Amino acid sequence: MSAPRFQLADELLRRFAASLRSAQLYSPGHPIIARNLASLSAAFQMLHGLQPTVTIGLVGEEVIVDDMPMARADALGPFVRRLQQAGVERITVDRGVTVDEITTFLAAITTIDARDSNAAESFPAIAHVRVGRVTVEQRIEGSLTDMATIKRLYSDAVTVAGNIWDSAQTDGRPDATAARSMIDGLAQAVAQNRTALLALTTLKNYDNYTFTHMVNVSILTMGQARGLGIDGPLLREFGLAALMHDIGKVRTPLDILNKPDKLTDAEFLIMKRHVVDGAEILRMTPDVPALAPVVAFEHHLRIDGSGYPSGVNRSALNIGTMLCSIADVYDAMRSQRHYQKAFPTDRILAVLQRNDGTQFDQHLVRRFVQLIGIYPVGNLVRLNTGETAVVMNVYAPDPYRPHVRVLIDRDGKRLDLPYELNLWEPAEDPQRPASVVAPLDPADYQFDPLLLM
Repeated sequence: MSAPRFQLADELLRRFAASLRSAQLYSPGHPIIARNLASLSAAFQMLHGLQPTVTIGLVGEEVIVDDMPMARADALGPFVRRLQQAGVERITVDRGVTVDEITTFLAAITTIDARDSNAAESFPAIAHVRVGRVTVEQRIEGSLTDMATIKRLYSDAVTVAGNIWDSAQTDGRPDATAARSMIDGLAQAVAQNRTALLALTTLKNYDNYTFTHMVNVSILTMGQARGLGIDGPLLREFGLAALMHDIGKVRTPLDILNKPDKLTDAEFLIMKRHVVDGAEILRMTPDVPALAPVVAFEHHLRIDGSGYPSGVNRSALNIGTMLCSIADVYDAMRSQRHYQKAFPTDRILAVLQRNDGTQFDQHLVRRFVQLIGIYPVGNLVRLNTGETAVVMNVYAPDPYRPHVRVLIDRDGKRLDLPYELNLWEPAEDPQRPASVVAPLDPADYQFDPLLLM
């Protein structure tokens, strides 16, 4: 760490805190505000003489400037508290920032409250100033037994995934602070209500495939890890690594990344670079676990030595990689895209089980089948006697006979009082449903089956 750079960063924080304090205490136009703004602008110019971008972040109990831990948050008390109240954990300021832009930003910081549901929209667009996290909740509002609450959590996670992707494109590295906050919420949900959260990964949002895929792979990886007894900080590391597994694609040319047709051999060679690019990006990103670049690099390698990067030999793959790879293949195959129809779960699981276990660890695949089932939780299904039901729980010994909630009777009438059945339980009545015969598309119905779970 260079001493002059550290001293300049320390001076910048002190002047930032003084400018924010004067903006809160004095009316606009007061000479003290003008003097502090001029000093803050000069501090930015000094640091911008060494680098094009300056990033101030709150990471745990520390204030960070770029990659330098500067001080504990309590040492900058009012300054840090105001940022937290505004829902800001990361500020990126580019070379060329003007005094007017700093003034606009400070005015926003002093007035915006993260508890306001419209806080994110209240931040003005400023050419040379960006905030990295706004109104990402510190805790989950509502019960994790409530499907509507978990659905909001999932939707928020997809939004944050988009912001993380954008920060990787614009800044060269993803917003790790936002990622960690989002993973904390998802890990809490996986620990408390894994079944309901896994159900949300069945949602098909084709417009946001990249971001829903990031979130789905993270949830599916943590779901598997939780089933293996992994919990706490390590569970979150697995989730964050899985979330970032494809981050190298921010360097893939858009005409290849978004191509509606199948890639040519030459284009596929370019696409395959994303594993190396991802590992490099994550290795250079502060505050991401060491597991993340490993998973980014390995997630297309297979245990028989196939896959890519070509020529890479591993005596064994990381357990995080193997869980992420299973989740990645599963979610990609069940998602409909321009060049690929969504495959049913039984076909996807057959792909994971093929080659006598030479590509994927079959013990992990077997556990994954027990976790997901042939008809995953949240799927709308047709029963053998004609009723329509939503899958509530998977029954591992017989994946064709899950626990379901019947919503529509065999005559097509919506039930006022849905009822639940364990399809695996034997029954003497031949009219009683006994198995699932086919999945159904919830888009064909006038209700959301997930909210009826």
